[in-house]
Amino acid sequence: MPRVRIFTATLLTLALAAPLWGAGEAAKADMDAVRDAIRANKKALVSANVTLTDEEAARFWPVYDRYQKELAAVNDRFVKVLTDYADSIESLSNEKAVKLAKDYLAAEEDRLKVRRAYLEALEKALPGRKAVRVYQIENKIDAVVRYDLATEIPVVKE
Repeated sequence: MPRVRIFTATLLTLALAAPLWGAGEAAKADMDAVRDAIRANKKALVSANVTLTDEEAARFWPVYDRYQKELAAVNDRFVKVLTDYADSIESLSNEKAVKLAKDYLAAEEDRLKVRRAYLEALEKALPGRKAVRVYQIENKIDAVVRYDLATEIPVVKE
C-alpha cells in the first residue's frame, strides 16, 4: 500500500497548494488547476494500484473514463456550491445558507447515484475484488480532498 500513500500525499499537496478561500480570479484558476491535477492523478493512482490484464484493461478503462466524466459533472456542482459559499461568506443570509446546504446535499445524492450506477458496469469489466478496490481507492482520494476542504472551509457565522 505504499504507492497509495505516495499518490495520496501528492494529491494532498496539490489540494493544499490552492486554497479555495483566496480572492477572485486567481483563486478560481488555482482551484481549476487543482481539480484538473486531481482528475489526472486519480487515473494514475488507480492504474498504479489495480493490476489489470490486457483484457481487463480493455474493458475497464472506457467504463472508468465514462464514470469519471459523470462524476466530474457532479463534483463541479459541489465546487460551485463551495465557491458560492466562499463568495458570500461575509454577507450570507439565512436563506442563502439553507439554499447552499440543499444544493450540497443534492450534489451528494447525485454523486452517490453515479457511484451506484457504475458499480454494476465495473463488476462486468473486472472481477469483484478489483472493482471494489477501485472504489476503495476513489474513497481514499475523496477522503483526503474532503479532509483538506474541511480544514480550509470556515464554519458559517451565527
